[in-house]
Amino acid sequence: MPEDYQRHVTAALAALNVRNLVLSIHDPSFPSAPGEDPGRGSPYSEGGLRFLEFARELGFNGIQLGPQGQTSEDNPSPYDGTLFSRNVLNVALASLTNEESWGGLLRPERVQALVAARPGGDGRVKHRYVFNAQSEALEEAWTNFQHKRAQATPGSAIAWLAEHFDTFRRDHREWLERDALYDVLCTEHGRAYWKEWPSEWDRRLWNPRPGEEATFSNRRQVLLTKYAGQVEAYAFRQFLVHSQHAALRERTAAWGLKLFGDLQIGYSPRDAWAYQGLFVGSYLMGAPPSRTNPEGQPWNYPVLDPSQYHAPPNPTGPYPGVRQPGPVLWFMGSRVNKMLTEYDGLRIDHPHGLVCPWVYRAGELNALRAVQSGARLFSSPDLPDHPELARWALVKPEQLDRSVPRHADGWVRELNPEQVSCYSALFDAIIASAHAHGRKVSDLLCEVLSTMPYPLQRVMEQYGLGRFRVTQKADLNNPRDVYRSENAAPQDWIMVGNHDTKPIWALADRWRQAGEARAQADYLAWRLHPEEEGREDFARRLVEEPGMLVQAKFADLFASRAENVMVFFADLLGMKETYNAPGTVSEENWSLRVPNDYRSGYAEKLASDGALNLPKALAMALRAGGEAARARHGQLIADLERLAGALQRG
Repeated sequence: MPEDYQRHVTAALAALNVRNLVLSIHDPSFPSAPGEDPGRGSPYSEGGLRFLEFARELGFNGIQLGPQGQTSEDNPSPYDGTLFSRNVLNVALASLTNEESWGGLLRPERVQALVAARPGGDGRVKHRYVFNAQSEALEEAWTNFQHKRAQATPGSAIAWLAEHFDTFRRDHREWLERDALYDVLCTEHGRAYWKEWPSEWDRRLWNPRPGEEATFSNRRQVLLTKYAGQVEAYAFRQFLVHSQHAALRERTAAWGLKLFGDLQIGYSPRDAWAYQGLFVGSYLMGAPPSRTNPEGQPWNYPVLDPSQYHAPPNPTGPYPGVRQPGPVLWFMGSRVNKMLTEYDGLRIDHPHGLVCPWVYRAGELNALRAVQSGARLFSSPDLPDHPELARWALVKPEQLDRSVPRHADGWVRELNPEQVSCYSALFDAIIASAHAHGRKVSDLLCEVLSTMPYPLQRVMEQYGLGRFRVTQKADLNNPRDVYRSENAAPQDWIMVGNHDTKPIWALADRWRQAGEARAQADYLAWRLHPEEEGREDFARRLVEEPGMLVQAKFADLFASRAENVMVFFADLLGMKETYNAPGTVSEENWSLRVPNDYRSGYAEKLASDGALNLPKALAMALRAGGEAARARHGQLIADLERLAGALQRG
């Protein structure tokens, strides 16, 4: 980057009142450095760290990672990963060859062989190969650690690792044992899914009925003793990945990059087994029909039991009039507390599921039909097809608008403060944890997309939380559309796309082919060229120069009132392949990666306006402020345009 690049980009962001410019990327999509690529990226690898440094050079001050829980061999979706265990596929194996920091837990030849055996090229994640190859390599690292630990001398790298490993096991014992025993029992029963285990006792290992507690405790102890080696090996793999994550946070903090985690709404099978006592057994959570997903989506995620949010009233306790947290709120607090020790902020995935979850009956043969005829857990006081939900209703029948579908934003039309407080129970736990860890409410991102049910609106309003504005979805014929940039509020997060949309570059091609580019250009010209004089010429240029249309789409983000801008990695780099097609299962989903030659590729695309030219977008956004803004920021605009030209010329 030119010497004065960051100074001018930082000044432009400040002039536009943009506090957070965040790059969104999931772990497998990171590039790799030469000699370390097993077929999947990791933010902890040398290539991952270099890419984060590249993002900082471009002017980003935050990184939004996806969920980082352990995924299965058959399902790479990060949103089905574990809640407490981290994904050991992220362990940077090449780092473990270092004698000074990791005691040479792996031989360089072992890593080289794994990389050499990688199938195919580096453009897509090779999930199944990496899952098995990584497992074998980490087993070897564990064997080597045990051998070296027995012979370690005080002050050596291995002695240091052993001491910190013991501390890690003590600090995280509760969830480590639960998660490790899941793997143990999958092996013992020869079934990879807990509901298929032949032993009801093991299926309910963490969910005893009244009077069974001692028996189940004994069974857990028997398993922990019998499989002590496997449980310790599981903990060691978790120690490795947690340690590498901690090192990443130190590095990003030094670079001035905030690290955002992803508080997913879903549960892995491992968590559904370990915490089944906290869930409602008769219902599951999904997404209702909506503008984003017209058919709805049956997610098969368990639903937290409202009757366990709070402890039973205790009139003789120290606070007889105060409701005390129950098992569910303690569980939520544990999740969030762990995450806030590991990240600077959190993306709250599908916050509807925390406030007014859409639920459908479990066990239905046609899950899609079941989710389409589902209901809101707390907003269904008298539905004839869901009478069971009446006991959890927080609203009265007269507070509903029955002229709209039950999934509509306006189904609940009014709430009093006490009702809002009830809807807000899980959110309150998240906010309390954020405050306890010194985080601001603005460090929480709420993934609210096309729908915002009234209860969710009220809960978010009380904390001043914003929503997502995905501008590629904007309805240009509806001035009130939620995705239009002029409707964004300062607390909102605005983006052209995310991990569930097509890259903006592919979409721009489709607009041109479908004859829709002119409508986009007219809208952007209205947004970015405030004077009528010259606006038509500007719009025509956007149509005639395909790259300029997309640069203007980015400029539209910065010209909005939103103080938080997010860019997905594919949109930054000018990529046209889709990362995830929601609701589909295929080998291609979740597999798109940043090319290992991203620096040269990015420079080549900039030459033809085929990737985000941040100075150009910022200059356009500043010009959109009109004559007064151009007078105030004239020199800055000129400097940005000079930088934009330099980037294009390479």
